[in-house]
Amino acid sequence: MKIDYGRKLYTIPELYRIVYDGIRTMRYMRRAKQKGELSMEFQERIMLAVTEVNGCAICSYVHTRMALEAGMSDEEIQTMLAGETGDIPPEELKAVLFAQHYAESRGNPSREAWERIVGVYGLSRARGILGAARAMMIGNAFGIPWSSFANRFRGKPDKRSSLLYEIGVLTIGSLAVPVAIIHALLAGLFHVPLIDFS
Repeated sequence: MKIDYGRKLYTIPELYRIVYDGIRTMRYMRRAKQKGELSMEFQERIMLAVTEVNGCAICSYVHTRMALEAGMSDEEIQTMLAGETGDIPPEELKAVLFAQHYAESRGNPSREAWERIVGVYGLSRARGILGAARAMMIGNAFGIPWSSFANRFRGKPDKRSSLLYEIGVLTIGSLAVPVAIIHALLAGLFHVPLIDFS
């Protein structure tokens, strides 16, 4: 599997926001799955699209296995991990493209992109799609430094990274997670919007 070291790493403040945003939308992802609005294959397509953009080796490995278990073919998975969309079912394509946009914008999608997804899929399903993209962003935000740390000891260091960055993100980021969870739960209680376009 090719590892793309050309992508920019996440900062600690970005990691905090990624966890905060992900926690805010996890329940919508679960709800969409329970209502049959988000099948396992659909969810895995969204997650593979996000991890392809972010270039997380660990997440690519794990979600390749999960996608196979969900019923996706080897060919479709390889195509998605190469950034191609030709094998995606037409009814899921806009969601997958939104997930790519979400990751490329580092979790800051345009208002127009979000409104288009809500218009195509309805608010409940769109929130489930957003939840799946954000859940994968959490995995990528921690998976990338973890992959970099592990690869460093295999003689394949990530040229973007340093040992200090990897240890810092994994330790400080882990300490920030409980605070981000509490912050997200309080934001939900006070009905803070799920997406801020300012």
